[in-house]
Amino acid sequence: MPVLAGRTRAVLATAALVLAVGAPAAYATLGDSASASPSAAAPLRGEPYVETQLFFGTERPDGGPAVTDEQFMTFVDEEVTPDFPDGLTVQTGRGQWRDANGTIEKERSYELILLYPVGRAKASDRKIEEIRRAYEKEFGQESVGRVDDRARVDF
Repeated sequence: MPVLAGRTRAVLATAALVLAVGAPAAYATLGDSASASPSAAAPLRGEPYVETQLFFGTERPDGGPAVTDEQFMTFVDEEVTPDFPDGLTVQTGRGQWRDANGTIEKERSYELILLYPVGRAKASDRKIEEIRRAYEKEFGQESVGRVDDRARVDF
């Protein structure tokens, strides 16, 4: 039994040594990645772009008929595609917002996503504002929501 106890001690001592030597490196690596942002860990790919999301409601404040899919896609074809022919994404959803009267409005909506190079941001901004105003005017909307963010894009 004393020989077995000696071997067990030796195995445990070796395991402890391996853990003691390896642990600082493992924890140091863990600490580095835990404190770094997720994007810093990933390699940078693509070019700097701006991502603009536009949110279009479909209910009309005057109580008229809601904007249909066909009407919206015609609007995209006529008002958006000529200025952003390289591509775009349209998603349908349900949204809500508080109108100018303080009423919470719930409605079917569309999200339009545009990606364009940072170098074209100034020209694109003007075109996007024209799109927003055109939708508000054509469909009697109070507003069209807009969100801009920087992105790295690779096609």
